[in-house]
Formats: sequence, C-alpha cells, structure tokens
Amino acid sequence: MTTNIPQTNEPHVTDAEANLELKEIEGLSQGQIVRKRFFRHWGAVVSMIVLAAIVVLAFTSVGISAGPLRIPGWWPYTWTENPPPVNGGTPSWQHPFGQDTIGKDLFAVVMRGTQQSLMIMLLVGLIGGTIGIVVGSLSGFFRGITDAVLMRFTDIIITIPFIVIGAVIGSTFGKLGAFVLALVLGLFSWTGLARLVRGEFLSLREREFVDAARVAGASNGRIIFKHILPNAMGVIIVNTTLLMAGAILAETALSFLGYGVQPPDTSLGLIISQNQEAFQTRPWLFWWPGLFIITIALCINFIGDGLRDAFDPRQKRMPSERAMAKAAAADKVAADAAALRGSEAADAVRADVGPEVVPGQAPGADARGPRVAGDTAGDAIDGPEADGRPGDRS
Repeated sequence: MTTNIPQTNEPHVTDAEANLELKEIEGLSQGQIVRKRFFRHWGAVVSMIVLAAIVVLAFTSVGISAGPLRIPGWWPYTWTENPPPVNGGTPSWQHPFGQDTIGKDLFAVVMRGTQQSLMIMLLVGLIGGTIGIVVGSLSGFFRGITDAVLMRFTDIIITIPFIVIGAVIGSTFGKLGAFVLALVLGLFSWTGLARLVRGEFLSLREREFVDAARVAGASNGRIIFKHILPNAMGVIIVNTTLLMAGAILAETALSFLGYGVQPPDTSLGLIISQNQEAFQTRPWLFWWPGLFIITIALCINFIGDGLRDAFDPRQKRMPSERAMAKAAAADKVAADAAALRGSEAADAVRADVGPEVVPGQAPGADARGPRVAGDTAGDAIDGPEADGRPGDRS
C-alpha cells in the first residue's frame, strides 16, 4: 500500500540551502550573526544611511534649542527670523527651499520641524513599545486573572478613537511643547503592540524549549527574558517601527488640525497647516515638509524589516540562485579534487605491488625473467612433434 503525499507550492528550505546558511554563520558570535544578517538587507542599510543623513542635517543646520540650551548651527537663518523676501519667496541659492508668506526661510523652518517630529517619533516608540511589551508579555505568560485584567484595560483604551485622544491631548498639552506631547501620546499608543505580543507569548509558552527550561529550574523571569522574548523579537521590532512611523503621521495630522505643536515652535505637520492657503500659488511650501514626512516614515519601516530579519532566530534566508550555483560549483571542485587524489593513490599502490596478472592468462614475454643458457621452457615446438607424431631424432 502506497501513501500519496500531497505536493504544495509553498517555498521550503532544502538541505543544500540549510547547509549553505549554516556555513555562512559557522564560527560567528550572536552579535556578528545579527550584524551580518542586517547588513545583508540592502533596503534597511540604505534607509539607515538616509535617516542618519536627515538627522545630522536637521540637528547641525539650525542647531539645537531645548529650554535654556542653545547650540547654533551652520545655516545663517533660524526658524524665527523674517529676512526680506528674495524673488518673491521662490526657491533661490540664498533660500533653496524658498520663503513662506511672511518671509521665513523655509529650509530653517523644515529643519526645526524635522527635529520636533523625530523627537516625538522616538519618544512615542520608546514609551509605547515598553508599555506594550510589558503588558503583552505578562498577559500572555501568566494568563488567568492577570490576562483578564490587563486585556480588559487594553480593550477600554482601544475602543476610544485615537484621533479623539490625540485631539484632547494636543489641545491640553500641545502648548507645553513637543516633549510633553510625545510623552502623553506614548501613554496611549501601546495597545496594538500589547495584543500582538500577548498572542506571540501564548504561542511560545507551549513550546518544548520552555518546558525544558522550566524542568531545569529556570525562574519565570528568566524564561520570559531569556527564552520567550528573543523568539518574539521579530514581531516586537516590526510593530515598534510601525508604531514610530504611525507616531510621526499622527503628530502631522494633529498639527495640521491645530491640536499638535503650537507656535512659536513648529513641526512638519504645522508647516503644512500654516501654508495650506498658498497651495495654488506657492506649492513648494508643501513639497519639502511632505517629502521629509514620507522619507522618514519609509526609512523607519525598512529599518524595522531589516532588524526583524536580523534578530528573529526563526527567520531563514533563502539563498539566491547565484549563491547556490557558486556553492554547487565549489562542491564539484572539491569532489573532483578528492577523486583525483584517490586515483593518484591507487596508481602509487599498483606501482609498488607490480604489474597485475589476469587469472587464466599466460604471462607475456615481458613477464619472463632473463634467458638462461639451456633453458628451453616455454619455447614453441616446431616440426612433426607439434602434431603429436614422433619425429626424427637422429
């Protein structure tokens, strides 16, 4: 009786691909493996370079201004100055991004808005990510009454629309600055991440390695932080980066509606809101803040994908056809070299033993020793005796 195994079109990892992956990480530490996997993701590497360039440009051009701290930058204008308009405010060598309706240099204003948006994005990601990981991990690991209480509290916050929460927060704390606004936004942006982490913990806590750690006497804290959390790192990183990208978009929407960062400070969303009436006459006032918003959000998402591939131990990279062909060619060369060494060794053994004699075959002339006088053994018999008749012996 034969059993037919159904064939699927899903990609799978063959033995050759698995061996190639193991060869690439053989002898490397965990940190080296993470770096190797991250830098192999070209989208993440390019996004990291672009995001780093934006951060350096924003914080060095117009300097840093936070409370009493004032560090000037290399750009000759600040976001509060009103220089005289040049060419009607159109982009020029003196003002490459142009000028707004009251003469402010748009490059300086966009750089200051980028600083504020980046700070809000980072703080919301840190605060919301930390709260979401803690709530989700505790709920998924302990279950029972802990799960019920934490998830019901999460459901209450999820039922309130985020735009309503943001509007209330912005109208109340927006005048206190971007830092306070980011802190309060982070306290209400963790709910989605908490539910995802809870589901991942519920799945991982039933795996064999968790049972083995529990049998070995590991504490709950060690099981959570040393065994389950590293395996859930892929989900955590991806959703934290999505949270950060969503934070900058949420701040842009709130500032556009007038509930975000308030003047005299600025943000990328506030720049668009303040110049919305000039959309038909001065469209460049929207190009640059919109371009920076889109670029930052895309860079964060690509970096999150690269970190997910680097940190998640369950992620397996499918080697490219070129890598597989190169590995197959190297294996063939090694096999040919081994076969050649084996044949050379066999030839050397035959040379030491001597010529091979086939059974049933008389040795040839070259197999006989030197001729000795009077030795007629092996000579052919000529004449009548060769036919079995007596010959003439006289």
